[in-house]
Amino acid sequence: MPFEYRAEIVELLRAPSHAYFGRSKDGPAEVPTELPDSVEIVAHKGIRGDRFFGVKAHTEAAVSFLALEAWDAVGEVLGVEVPDPAVARRNVVVRGLELDPLRGLEFELDSGDGWIRFRGGRPAHPCAWMDRMVVDGARKALIGRGGLRVEPLSDGILRVGPLSVRSPVELDASRAALSIRRAQPI
Repeated sequence: MPFEYRAEIVELLRAPSHAYFGRSKDGPAEVPTELPDSVEIVAHKGIRGDRFFGVKAHTEAAVSFLALEAWDAVGEVLGVEVPDPAVARRNVVVRGLELDPLRGLEFELDSGDGWIRFRGGRPAHPCAWMDRMVVDGARKALIGRGGLRVEPLSDGILRVGPLSVRSPVELDASRAALSIRRAQPI
């Protein structure tokens, strides 16, 4: 791949079941949620131990990414301090990585244990729960910046900390917070 970048994995999230379902006024489900230092990625299945692991309907979107810059932009747009990005329930929170250009493309990540290949899929759209869990208006502010769902194409380990990225297209970390209006993979 012609382009290589440095970024950072800020947070990893693994949860065996969904916390946000039903009516948000009833509150989130009490489910165990882990913020581990590392996760095991399994090709075509996702993150071992996560709610989307091996679920056929989610194979092409088994792992979700969120740019921390996009999460922080929600706070700036709404004039509030946003909570920990774990509230968004994305598996991999990164800093310094523009995600949108990776839709529909294969790319590679290495956080210290070897390269893992992924295919960018559909956007990770925010749900109405964000208004309850963050602040009214958070869902709307997250539209176009909710992240990216991806399919892992090889096995490996992702760790919190420095991240190397190989991409077939140029990426610009200064664009990571922008709201992108295209709804489907490129």
